[in-house]
Amino acid sequence: MDLKLPTQSDIVAVLEKQTQSSTEANDLPIEQHGTHVHPTPTSDPLDPLNWSQWRKHTVLGIVMFKYFLFTYITTTTVPSFAEIQLQYDINYSQVNWTVAIPALGLSLGPLFWSSLADIYGRRIVFIVGSIIALVSTIGVAVAGNYSGYMAGRFFQGIGVSPASSVGMAIVTDLFFDYERGQKLGLWVLAIDSGLLLGPPFGGFLNLVSAQWTNWFNAILFATLLVLELALMPETLYPRAMMLQRLSATEKPSVNGPCAEETGVKRTKSLPFLNITPIPGLAHPPIYASLTRFFLTFRFSVIPVAVLGYSFTWYWWMMSVITMVPSAYASDSPLIQGLLFLGLLIGSLIAEVGCSGRLSDAIVERLAKRNGGIRAPEMRLWLAYPAIGLTVVGLIVWGISVDKAYHWIVGQMAFFLFSAGIQIGNTVTSSYIIDAYPLQSSSVVIFYAVFLNLSAFANPFFIAQWEAAVGWTWTFTTQALITLVAGTGIFVSLHVFGPSWRARAVPGWVNPEFDS
Repeated sequence: MDLKLPTQSDIVAVLEKQTQSSTEANDLPIEQHGTHVHPTPTSDPLDPLNWSQWRKHTVLGIVMFKYFLFTYITTTTVPSFAEIQLQYDINYSQVNWTVAIPALGLSLGPLFWSSLADIYGRRIVFIVGSIIALVSTIGVAVAGNYSGYMAGRFFQGIGVSPASSVGMAIVTDLFFDYERGQKLGLWVLAIDSGLLLGPPFGGFLNLVSAQWTNWFNAILFATLLVLELALMPETLYPRAMMLQRLSATEKPSVNGPCAEETGVKRTKSLPFLNITPIPGLAHPPIYASLTRFFLTFRFSVIPVAVLGYSFTWYWWMMSVITMVPSAYASDSPLIQGLLFLGLLIGSLIAEVGCSGRLSDAIVERLAKRNGGIRAPEMRLWLAYPAIGLTVVGLIVWGISVDKAYHWIVGQMAFFLFSAGIQIGNTVTSSYIIDAYPLQSSSVVIFYAVFLNLSAFANPFFIAQWEAAVGWTWTFTTQALITLVAGTGIFVSLHVFGPSWRARAVPGWVNPEFDS
């Protein structure tokens, strides 16, 4: 099969064609505020785009819960570092690696889960992943040695990893593109909240024991599994086939065509545990996710944006998180956990105040000036103030630790730093999806792999770096890297992104596999 990726002009042509053939779904016009949207809804009540807002947001909440646990399991053990060191007789660098190893699982997981989700559906992949995470978390809680503990931590990451690429695929199954900034902002907020709520909860649970931190994780995964089984229907939908069979212009109705009338079982009409390929779709080979991952390098804006954000900006989050126990060594694990609240508040305020919704508003205004056509580069304007926030936060925190300033100074630095990271994460994820909307699954795999590889790499060198040059210069250097290299990356995307996308060579993936 000849697999092709459309250029930006092809994408615009597709969206215009969709707009001509589709006028309304859920009482929302296909042309919203003068701009074209994607994907095209049908008149089918089983179409996820036509589900009630309650159903859509219930599924979104489950996806966010899993994405929350995606990073929560990584950092919730940080306040227990001292106990883990004693239990397994390891040094500070080795205990830092216990945070890195689940990030490796998070990075590798999307390379095989994503193809399975495109064949057998999103729901069964989520359920199997949660079972793996639950079993491995119990293993971590009872591990008797360091190697067993690390093996369990790795499989925790593997089990929860569908929350990234498969989770974003679910979001794109449920919502139109003009809602994407807000929904992706919430999705990103879930991962950042998990990253930052993990240590406060871990600090409280450490009052019982370090093992109870992991037993609580097991309870969370059991709860997630129940929610997936009870409230999460399949969202992978044979849209191309159903558009040929059903009218896209009629208002969706509960009395619309049933599965038997169309001859295809789909979404809510599928078996409770579907273990066969989803009917009505062209299914990719099992290795497709890995193939797409490597072919993504051919499309310049994606590796430039993702690698640039991950390795000049995002990975400093792990520098801060893993070094808190060392920076505040005289404080109890409970106090150390509470000191992460500044990071959490910064992420929350950034998202609520100026991340997803503001990004959508900026794009909408700029699109009106551009004849109703959105350009992905319209998403990038928020990156620059976000870089400034991160830079100031890093420098202030490094100095505050070195000079033993009052703890509130460190909290202010955490607030600024995490606000910048949150906005940057939303900007980057929205930009790459807007750049290639018909290949969202492949793009997110690439994003998830490198974002988590950066989180995996950082704990292996940060403790030695701080020991060599001290707190001030370690974090000031990180700030300078973000300021110079990070700004350069986003300026390059702003200036050259349109031409890079226009020169993209066709021959990537079949849109049916990703849209």
